[in-house]
Amino acid sequence: MTVSVEAVYENGVLRLKEPVALEDGAHVEVIVITREPAPSSTTAAEILEEIAALPIEGDAEAFSGRDHDRILYEKG
Repeated sequence: MTVSVEAVYENGVLRLKEPVALEDGAHVEVIVITREPAPSSTTAAEILEEIAALPIEGDAEAFSGRDHDRILYEKG
């Protein structure tokens, strides 16, 4: 079984934010990926504005967003 669960590290213990269907004594492997909390003042609208402001294609790449449909759907 593979499951992704958010947790908080407190006093040397990882505290899961939701229950996991495991039997007592089950052995698991833990991979820790830290995240910076999003600033509380950032709204979804502000995040979407930032995404919309990103360029569709970069200067350094030969492949661009414009090439996407041509590469996926044109027959050879």
